[in-house]
Amino acid sequence: MSKSGFDVIVVGAGHNGLVTACYLARSGLKVLVLERSDKVGGAAVSRQIYQDITYSNCSYVCSLLRPEIMRTLELPKYGLQIIPYEGGATMMRNGDHYAAYRNPDAKRREMARHSKRDAEAYHRYSNDVMRQCKFIKPLLMRTPPDPTSFKPRDLMELLYLGKRFHAMGEQRMYDTIRFFTMSAADYLDEYFESDVIKGHLSGSSIIGTALGPRSPGTAYVLLHHYMGEVDNNVGSWGFARGGMGAITQALAMSLKASGGDIRVDAPVAKIRVLAGKTTGVTLESGEQINAPIVVSNLDVKRTFLKTIDANDLPTEFVERVRNFRIRGSSGKLNIALDGVPSFPSIPKDSPVMRGDLHYSESLNEVERAYDDWKEGRWSTIPYIDMIMPSLIDPTMAPEGKHFLSVFVQYCPYKLAEGEWNDERRTRFGNTVIDAIARYSPDFKQKILHAEIRTPWDIEREVGLTEGNIFQGELTMDQLMFNRPVPGYAQYRTPIRNVYMCGSSTHPGGGVMGAPGANAAREILRDLGRSH
Repeated sequence: MSKSGFDVIVVGAGHNGLVTACYLARSGLKVLVLERSDKVGGAAVSRQIYQDITYSNCSYVCSLLRPEIMRTLELPKYGLQIIPYEGGATMMRNGDHYAAYRNPDAKRREMARHSKRDAEAYHRYSNDVMRQCKFIKPLLMRTPPDPTSFKPRDLMELLYLGKRFHAMGEQRMYDTIRFFTMSAADYLDEYFESDVIKGHLSGSSIIGTALGPRSPGTAYVLLHHYMGEVDNNVGSWGFARGGMGAITQALAMSLKASGGDIRVDAPVAKIRVLAGKTTGVTLESGEQINAPIVVSNLDVKRTFLKTIDANDLPTEFVERVRNFRIRGSSGKLNIALDGVPSFPSIPKDSPVMRGDLHYSESLNEVERAYDDWKEGRWSTIPYIDMIMPSLIDPTMAPEGKHFLSVFVQYCPYKLAEGEWNDERRTRFGNTVIDAIARYSPDFKQKILHAEIRTPWDIEREVGLTEGNIFQGELTMDQLMFNRPVPGYAQYRTPIRNVYMCGSSTHPGGGVMGAPGANAAREILRDLGRSH
């Protein structure tokens, strides 16, 4: 134990940092988590900004949180409750809609209403995506092998991957290789003919990603989101009661119950290094805290380009970090409402109102929204993922009031017309509000307050480079043993006893917790302790 009394310092109290800290504290280590903000959570926070209405400021839906983490860390014991939501819908300009019901029979009937062929194809599509999920899901909680290593552990892990891959059979092996490199548009075109069905399904391929549905690699991003839906959990897609901050608050309570400590308003300026080994951290205040192990929950660029001296790192490693793609493409509006807006295209009292709502009717519409981003503009007609959790969770707003979360693609970090300022932020927000109002005649009249967040705002407030919610693109060249840097995909870094646990590491982004749990396992292995 260091002179400061801590065995481990975790930089950043986002959900992955807290997961790592919980596992380490449960093993008997003295752990301190340092958070730059005034509360824990990172991008998974709940705040009451307007009156008594609770906002999930950044992340807004619980779909990927690993059940084994929830069980081991006893999160339900500390108040975490996931409430399933009921499908979703895409509204259409002709006054119709496409409803994605949770019930499979209702889903099939609704698809047949738009295309009988697509209703028949959905079972095949679902089975094929499920097959890919079954191949990937067991890898989420495993450390990627180093394919250049001859260490027995890496060889055994490569053998495990090879056996799983070979067991798929020759045709499925070809399908999997194609899948990982395909665009979502090409993949969906192989199954469906209806524009609105393809437009609805394509949303999962571009959320949080600086790619369009026709970009190669987006089929995997679709799968990454789909894994929560097919997990064998009740309510695997749903809302955390009390907002997304309920997840990180439960993690914080679990950590404290295991003897861990958390300090907020404690931004780390530097991870100190002496003779190739960490000695602790220095806060922006100048305070030094010693510990023999430091774990960074920051993204890879913020960790190695801003908090560690480049002279302490190999030149080639620094260059690879600079080339790791973390691009801002997402905005967020959090809106307080004086009642439920009307959406005439959706039948009254339809359960899909308690799910995610969209209005992009085709792959081409989503791709055109991406075209604007490529030119350095926010989308003229953006793709939105709109959810009203207060319809299910009465703790989020007083009776008669509601919270609306609006996730927006696309919004650039760097604008062609200049730097972000209040006027441009307002214009971006008005573009989104106007787009929603085309499908809801009374929407604007019900707005009590709107918090508008651009990628620049998310970076400044949460600490995510360019506001990228995945801490790096989820493309084939940035997955598994390439994430974040080849040779350093096992949560270790070039500096002895400095580890990474954030979403820049395998298996990537989303409120999943797997990077944090995997990093903890590797740290404990190095210390000769069990997970």
